[in-house]
Amino acid sequence: MKFVDEFRDATLARECADAIARLVTRPWTLMEICGGQTHAIIKFGIDTLLPKEVTLVHGPGCPVCVTPLEIIDQALIIAARPEVIFCSFGDMLRVPGSREDLLSVKARGGDVRMVYSPLDAVKIARAHPDREVVFFAVGFETTAPANAMAVFQARQEGLKNFSLLVSHVLVPPAMEAILGSPTNRVQGFLAAGHVCTVMGCREYAPIAARYHAPIVVTGFEPLDVLRGIHQCLRQLEAGEARVINAYARAARDDGNPAARHMLGEVFQVIDRKWRGIGEIPNSGWGLAEGFAAFDAARRFGVADQTAEEPAECISGLILQGVNKPHDCPAFGTRCTPEHPLGATMVSNEGACAAYYRYRRESE
Repeated sequence: MKFVDEFRDATLARECADAIARLVTRPWTLMEICGGQTHAIIKFGIDTLLPKEVTLVHGPGCPVCVTPLEIIDQALIIAARPEVIFCSFGDMLRVPGSREDLLSVKARGGDVRMVYSPLDAVKIARAHPDREVVFFAVGFETTAPANAMAVFQARQEGLKNFSLLVSHVLVPPAMEAILGSPTNRVQGFLAAGHVCTVMGCREYAPIAARYHAPIVVTGFEPLDVLRGIHQCLRQLEAGEARVINAYARAARDDGNPAARHMLGEVFQVIDRKWRGIGEIPNSGWGLAEGFAAFDAARRFGVADQTAEEPAECISGLILQGVNKPHDCPAFGTRCTPEHPLGATMVSNEGACAAYYRYRRESE
């Protein structure tokens, strides 16, 4: 397949791994900041190709995993209401809240629907003017433009029965929170290429300079990841800390100006709580005042929900790169994709799910 097969060439991958081995002279710890990259690393065994001096840890790059428990509980309350059609991407349906998940609400008769685009939810609202249609707007900067367009279009059409339950999070503040933590072990980052296709690469430069940590924007195929690791390590070995765009076939310095303009009109930056991590200042988007009427949490009076994480789950430490999934005593026993303790086991991009699928037997 064009633009896939050539980035999975085993011979080139081995050559790149050998180049990394020749380059490294001391221990280094790198973090990938995208769940898609995490799965590529574990699925293709990229970490096993690296010299023992190089450690890869997995960051909070899974949007499902970092959606706070209380927002899941808000979704469950709203979805159970008889007048509501609750729309979501499929990856949120099995994420556990305090007591259950959205599929459980659906099994009890709630009108919970999986959609493939937020514009599908707008179409449903148009077709059912007697029902309240809510779309679960979750994700990083990657999914935000389409969600912004959905609510923008709903306002343009005068749809009064459409709203968003918003849980958007932003990558750069999370990276700063990790680098500024007293438990930090990360010395360089692999940044998510698809986020940079929207937001651009420039916003990472102040972070690299402030914390003297190189940041390399990479894609999601094995050679993308290996090239990103090589460029990050080359900077570390030379004592440099710059932002390098190694995903130039898709990402640009200024990102997508039209998408950024739409985001600036529909959303405003807010403090956001991250599941398993806590509140990070200025790390999320909420609806701007001009779109406040489309805020589902306000509309249904659930904004004040609070919840406590299961004490047994260490997903927060995994998302911060402090631990890996097999460090958890419950991994693969009391916590499985069928019966997850936390979102990192149930999400398609979660680190625990990746280890369970590809590394359970070897670990």
